[in-house]
Amino acid sequence: MTDTHSDPADRTAADSAADDPYIWLEDVSGERSLDWVRAHNAPTVAALTEGERFADLQASAQEVLDTDERIPYARRRGAYLYNFWRDATNTRGLWRRTDLESYRTESPVWDVLVDLDQLAESDGENWVWQSASVLRPDYDRALISLSRGGADAAVVREFDLVTRTWVEADSESDGFALAENKSDVSWIDRDTVFVGTDFGVHTDGLASLTDSGYPRVVKRWTRGTPLDAAETVFVGDVADVAIQVGHDHTPGFERDFLVRATDFFHQEMVELRPGGDVRIPVPTDAHTMIRCEWLFVLTRSDWEHGGVTHPTGTLVAFDYDDFVGGGDAPGEVLFRPDAHTSLQDVQFTKSHLVLVTLRDVQTHVHLRDIGNGWTESTLAGLPELATVSVLDTDPDVSDEIFLSASSFTTPPSLLHGTTTDGVSVLKQTPAFFDAESISATQHFVDSDDGTPIPYFVVKRDDVDTGPTLLYGYGGFENSMTPGYSAIAARSWITRGGIYVIANIRGGGEYGPSWHTQAIKAGRHLVYEDFASVAKALVARGLTTPAQLAAQGGSNGGLLMGVMATSYPELFGALVCQVPLLDMRRYHLLLAGASWVAEYGNPDDPAEWEFISAYSPYQRVRREATYPALLVTTSTRDDRVHPGHARKFTARLEEYGHTVSYYENIEGGHGGAADNKQAAFKSALAYEFLWQTVGAPSA
Repeated sequence: MTDTHSDPADRTAADSAADDPYIWLEDVSGERSLDWVRAHNAPTVAALTEGERFADLQASAQEVLDTDERIPYARRRGAYLYNFWRDATNTRGLWRRTDLESYRTESPVWDVLVDLDQLAESDGENWVWQSASVLRPDYDRALISLSRGGADAAVVREFDLVTRTWVEADSESDGFALAENKSDVSWIDRDTVFVGTDFGVHTDGLASLTDSGYPRVVKRWTRGTPLDAAETVFVGDVADVAIQVGHDHTPGFERDFLVRATDFFHQEMVELRPGGDVRIPVPTDAHTMIRCEWLFVLTRSDWEHGGVTHPTGTLVAFDYDDFVGGGDAPGEVLFRPDAHTSLQDVQFTKSHLVLVTLRDVQTHVHLRDIGNGWTESTLAGLPELATVSVLDTDPDVSDEIFLSASSFTTPPSLLHGTTTDGVSVLKQTPAFFDAESISATQHFVDSDDGTPIPYFVVKRDDVDTGPTLLYGYGGFENSMTPGYSAIAARSWITRGGIYVIANIRGGGEYGPSWHTQAIKAGRHLVYEDFASVAKALVARGLTTPAQLAAQGGSNGGLLMGVMATSYPELFGALVCQVPLLDMRRYHLLLAGASWVAEYGNPDDPAEWEFISAYSPYQRVRREATYPALLVTTSTRDDRVHPGHARKFTARLEEYGHTVSYYENIEGGHGGAADNKQAAFKSALAYEFLWQTVGAPSA
């Protein structure tokens, strides 16, 4: 067999497939593939589920997921607060609503709109809730997306919130409905929507989806007309990631905007005007927000405008009409980063701009008065030393705001109030573990290039050393912030395990540059950072390589694959979940083409050179000694192809290595379609960890 890691640089990923003996495992639902899956699931389930500890871990996790004492997080839509809820009785879930007065009580009176368990039974479908888009400003209709088994692809059906019935897509009711696809649909008005979906072959002879599997053709669809008669609004390139068109319903500022994502981190934005479309001339890598008469630009690279250079991570406000009209005003700087502080989120209320920042991975919230000199103020009532995130606002109507606050040891609180008067605790999740004797501390270690990398250690105060679980992600500018994890605490920390989160590069903890320096040819920084934290845990005496485990999913699953094949001596066990692993072919599988801006193009010899230096599937070696491995994925994952996990496992086994493998037949990229499946998979991972790096009696 030819080792594709040593293929000539000018060979393409498609060419190298001929040398891949396990490419047949990319046939997601083929009988041969599923027979392989079942044959691998059986011994893993047998080895990990038969003991009392597994049953306890599973029951403990499901109690957290199912308890009625969880906060029923809600989103305001008009007069009502909407919530989607799962519990032990309603395993698929309920879409329901109540008013604020009732919501304030300990036992709100919920008006159930959609019972997904009943719907799944009547339809004979394995429905998993995805989303609901409610029509503004009357809030009397919704476009509801439901997936089969938890996939990203979904069917779209219209629901009447007044009659509580589905609006059927027939000549009498003329409801909006879309077949299963990775569609994008949004309201314009009651009788019109923007829709991007698989329309089949477009008039240009090309597919109506991009290479990444998302819409490249967007149409304006009028109620009562067939979908194929909808008016084409825009056609992108098949090499784009996606095209999206949306209607801004802000009273007095109604307009349509088109976003063309040319790759995962670059996009062009256009206002669609009857007299001629207007391109918004902001940097394509910037985050752009438009609110009323204001344009907000959050830079992801240095940007010179109006004679002023705005550094990476700066938020600048402009007069929208002046800017798109060619004005060269430098703008009003509303946030400027420093070496320790980055902007993580921007939200609006009627009177305020809400800025959520991180300073050395600690959350802070700031307010700016919109249109009043951008005066800075604070939001009263926020807890100290907590990770705070904005959940919902209703900027067209009021200064109302909902926020969540938690820490490693403090259960989540739901805060409610206004940005003018402050907030207070509206609801609190009960404690799921005794945190009195558990502490969380932050530490730093220098990576190979000298960059300080922060990490958090959470453990019982009486534990000085022992089995340790290191978690990481390191990609797509996603920040890993402190938060309450009841399942991790119950399954690991309270039992004597040490839990660590590494804030490695590739994330967004220190702003855009924390991410951009680690993309493509800089990818090695992600893995060097994570390995540096692993070494620091041993050097500090917290653990030993034999008792150190690591866990990650998706891009974090790739991280685990790299740890296995490039740093195996650092770990005793690895849990690799819904991973990317064959980086030679990732761009050809499902949504993989959309991530070329993150990882690089393996068909470009220069870029394959640095990708091949870490691609786990190609780097498996017969003579190597690997840590214990649990590899998990989902058949219904239509984002990261399950073939990655299957092929990696098969290659390891071919070379004589032992792997525990489990594939959920449903569940999508999250790996589970309901709470029962989620609890099972969680228990599977923790039981594996206790059996490998934990004390036998734990």
